[in-house]
Amino acid sequence: MKLTSAQVERTVNQFEAQAVPDNHPVVPQLNELFGDHTFLLDSNGLNILEPADEAPRDRVYAARVVNLANWSDDTLTRLAPHEPEPTGAIVELDPKH
Repeated sequence: MKLTSAQVERTVNQFEAQAVPDNHPVVPQLNELFGDHTFLLDSNGLNILEPADEAPRDRVYAARVVNLANWSDDTLTRLAPHEPEPTGAIVELDPKH
C-alpha cells in the first residue's frame, strides 16, 4: 500500500525503519518487482505495509508489516528477495489520513 507522508511519519515512529523516498532511483525497480508501495528498510531488510485483516473496508486504520527481502551482506547494501513474509508487527495508522 502507498502511504501518505503523515502515515509514513506515524509508521516510522512505531516501527524502527526508514522509508525509501519516492524519488529514489531504485523505486521504479521495486515497483516493478513488488507493486506500488511505500518501501521501508529496517535491520532485517525491505518491507511494505499491507492492510490488516481487521481494518475497515473503506479506510485502513492498521497495517501489517510484510518483509519482501532480507539483507544478504554484513554491510546492509544487498537485498535477497523472497516470498512475502508477514512479520507479525502491526502499525496503527491515523484514520484521518
